[in-house]
Amino acid sequence: MYNNLLYLLVVILILTTGSIPEQPQIPWPVALLLFCGKGVFFSLLARYFFRRNPDNTAARYFAVEQRLSILAIVFLAVDIFLLEGRYYLNRLPLTQEIPVLAHLAGIAIFFGYLCLLWLAARPSYQSIFARTLTTRSFLAANLKINLAILLPWLIISVLFDLIQLVPFPRLKEFLASPWGEPLLVLLSLFGLLFFLPLAIVRLWGCTPLPPGPTRQRLEEFCRSQRLRFADILLWPLFEGRMLTAGVMGINRRFRYILITPALLEATTPEEIEAVLAHELGHVKRYHLQLYLFLFLGFGLLSQVGGAPLLLLLLNSDFFYQLVALTGKSPDTILALASACILFALMLGYFRFIFGFFMRNFERQADLHALKAMGHASPLIRVFEKIALLSGNIRDLPSWHHFGLGQRIDYLRRCEENPVLIPRHHRKVHLALLLYALVMFTGALAAWHMPPDLLGEAPKARFAEALIRQKIREQPDNGLWLQLLGDLQYTLNQEQGARNSYEQALLLAPANTEALNNLAWLLLTAQEPTLRDPERALLLAHKAAEGTRTPHVLDTLATAYWANDNRKEALALEAKAFARAGAHKDFYRSQMEKFRTTQYSAFTRFPEAGQSTDIP
Repeated sequence: MYNNLLYLLVVILILTTGSIPEQPQIPWPVALLLFCGKGVFFSLLARYFFRRNPDNTAARYFAVEQRLSILAIVFLAVDIFLLEGRYYLNRLPLTQEIPVLAHLAGIAIFFGYLCLLWLAARPSYQSIFARTLTTRSFLAANLKINLAILLPWLIISVLFDLIQLVPFPRLKEFLASPWGEPLLVLLSLFGLLFFLPLAIVRLWGCTPLPPGPTRQRLEEFCRSQRLRFADILLWPLFEGRMLTAGVMGINRRFRYILITPALLEATTPEEIEAVLAHELGHVKRYHLQLYLFLFLGFGLLSQVGGAPLLLLLLNSDFFYQLVALTGKSPDTILALASACILFALMLGYFRFIFGFFMRNFERQADLHALKAMGHASPLIRVFEKIALLSGNIRDLPSWHHFGLGQRIDYLRRCEENPVLIPRHHRKVHLALLLYALVMFTGALAAWHMPPDLLGEAPKARFAEALIRQKIREQPDNGLWLQLLGDLQYTLNQEQGARNSYEQALLLAPANTEALNNLAWLLLTAQEPTLRDPERALLLAHKAAEGTRTPHVLDTLATAYWANDNRKEALALEAKAFARAGAHKDFYRSQMEKFRTTQYSAFTRFPEAGQSTDIP
């Protein structure tokens, strides 16, 4: 279940990262053919890996399932980023009004891959765990587990999309602010923590444990431990044949104790009390609340660590070599790179940090059962039975739990040497304190992080890559060449800007902005050999024939001044001044310059990007 949580977090990340392409680069028949071919290939791979080794074990089963689940994520990423899946998903009905519908469609594709995996896995599952399950029940059980994990994200996403449709401008402005959406998500998450267990137990089809000696004994045990709860439920996981138990809910009105029928059948009354004591240990130690704290920590890590890594990538040659190699647009590669960076952060965080706390929280719960029962033997017997009946998994390692063998050994050591118990609790408390200090430092770093960590260079380089991609896609559209020239001018790449403007005018000789901006460049270039006042005057005249906006009139006036016609220059600059809005000071300084100075090839002008003439 914990692995499924990670998988779905990555899937949501893939589906919500990046922009929607305006037009697909791959025609839909080709994309559909490739998509179907990938599905068939994935199904064949799954069948091959589950059947190739007749000596199946639980460890091998889980390893194959894990690898194929990761492969399903890779296949989904190919669908979204390389087969233009985001474009097609956002053409589905109502996705413009409720964007989460497109994300749900993408999740459905991922579940499609998982269903192919589960179909291939069912024979091995039945053989290893000695259980008979119909295809329908096996698929339904796996889907219900994953849907329960998705429920919080789905509810929050639907709520956010519906709020966007409400005609309240101030609310929309608040949500558009830097803290608006995170605050809404946080408030929604806290609300869900109280009410979500009720929805999950209904989704899973849980039913109350029938009245009788077992229920009476468990209720009396909970009262002795001073634990309040809403109900004790039978958990029909995999038709009730899975040996497990759990507790859900922070608020006692929505706190449920879950026990599978198979676990009740396999254990004695004392052993099931030990299992319940373990689950109560999670409540007593506030592990559910701490898990929320740890999830929020990952959000902070992604904010502090993700942005600098992404900026470094944008400033590297590797990113642009990848764009050239794949032929995909830079925003598509950026979205893919963002997903990869966050996936790496997620993998490291949950595997090493979150996993560390989960393993030690489980050990705390085991120690609570030892204390509540007075001795470790009931819980040890339960672990031995689970290990045997679940496919001999006693020594199977796990990133989120210590192996059953490790837990049994530690319980015996603690029973023999009780000093180990407070020592472990101190270890967990110190680790939480250190984690809180690191998170607080990270929050301060995020608060004081400059908006432009590496300056404007990565943004400009990325913008240039985007424009060049548009030029390749639309070689007859001179607008993109003009915009490339504008960008090159702001970066002081004057020769490149001149070449871009010249190419833009070859495609569109009447492009006013290209005429005006090339004229301005020929008048103001920092490299004297690029200046050409006479041609600039011709270009500026032609631009002014198309429009008489202030910045175009200013360029024409500057051209007259450069050609030693002060009278015409001052007259045109006065007209530009009269039509100017917020930039009157600039035009006033221009008139003063025309009156008092003489133009030369070495006359200095404002640095690129500081004049109103070049957008």
